[in-house]
Amino acid sequence: MAWTKYQLFLAGLMLTTGSLNTLSAKWADMFSAKGCRDDPDHPFTHPFVQAVGMFLGEFSCIAVFYLLLCHDRRRPEPRMNPGQSFNPLLFFPPAMCDMTATSIMYVALNMTSASSFQMLRGAVIIFTGLLSVAFLGRRLTPSQWVGILTTILGLVIVGLADFFSGHSEDTHKLSDIVTGDLLIILAQVIVSVQMVLEEKFVYKHDVHPLRAVGTEGFFGFFVLSLLLIPMYFIHVGAFSGNPRQVLEDALDAFCQIGHEPLILLALLGNTVSIAFFNFAGISVTKEISATTRMVLDSLRTLVIWAVSLALGWERFQGLQVLGFLVLLAGTALYNGLHRPLLARIPWCAAMASAGEPEDGPGERERLLGDGSVQNTDEG
Repeated sequence: MAWTKYQLFLAGLMLTTGSLNTLSAKWADMFSAKGCRDDPDHPFTHPFVQAVGMFLGEFSCIAVFYLLLCHDRRRPEPRMNPGQSFNPLLFFPPAMCDMTATSIMYVALNMTSASSFQMLRGAVIIFTGLLSVAFLGRRLTPSQWVGILTTILGLVIVGLADFFSGHSEDTHKLSDIVTGDLLIILAQVIVSVQMVLEEKFVYKHDVHPLRAVGTEGFFGFFVLSLLLIPMYFIHVGAFSGNPRQVLEDALDAFCQIGHEPLILLALLGNTVSIAFFNFAGISVTKEISATTRMVLDSLRTLVIWAVSLALGWERFQGLQVLGFLVLLAGTALYNGLHRPLLARIPWCAAMASAGEPEDGPGERERLLGDGSVQNTDEG
């Protein structure tokens, strides 16, 4: 069945805003400007300030939710399900996981390329699958185990590509690239904990996805904004990247924005894109399918990589092509995207129906911190 113009618009909006989210964050990292003192120009290295902006974008999803609800109630026959009332504190533990993981990933983005950043986030499949077995009592299908092993292989290939590119990279040292890649994988462990917490304690409540994202965004924005105060006094040495060598110098960030207004444009791009990406992603799932959403999310990695190469932010690495394809295959296997293809082959269809339950991966959908999709079974 052909897509309608509205469905094409939603798919394009999701792909565009999802790509802009990572690209705008990386663009901000590439600026250099003076700070509050007489220091020379220095890079804009303020990952925690960027994370606050990202959570502000998530928080704005609550406003979008109520706007859609008001619009729906004006119809003769309202169709939108606002969900039941819930205790917002249920979202506090997963929001803290989201806050920690997002902050770590923005630190890592300063150290590695945008394409590797996006590809390595596929590691969340590995830890989500293992934790769901350990804490939710889920049984993974053979194709999901194969998907996990394939994803591990893809991560190794992407890591090797970064290792070899580090010897000739002008913007990042090899030690920074390796550290950044490891931090991204560490963040995926925390994201998987977030997902398990949400499935165990939150998903049994009927909460609208936009409202859920907005609630977590509120907690992340409020808590991380308060944490910027002690971070201003915590000395961490040269690892920080700011002149005062503290964990986060928010005042220096605002002064740099004053000297270089394009940094503000990049930060606003990150904030606005995450809000629209969440809306578009939820709408794609509703209007088309969750499978389409996963495919578009995979294409987002390809767009980020292509734009980074076109802008000269990174150099072409053949191993990255192989790594991306292997990661894509792992994601497809874990989420059951191979089933429609196998269903066209009679003997494969018979084996699949006998070996795996019909109610496979993809039945329960949730949003990651940046709005990207990850499907898990109903526990």
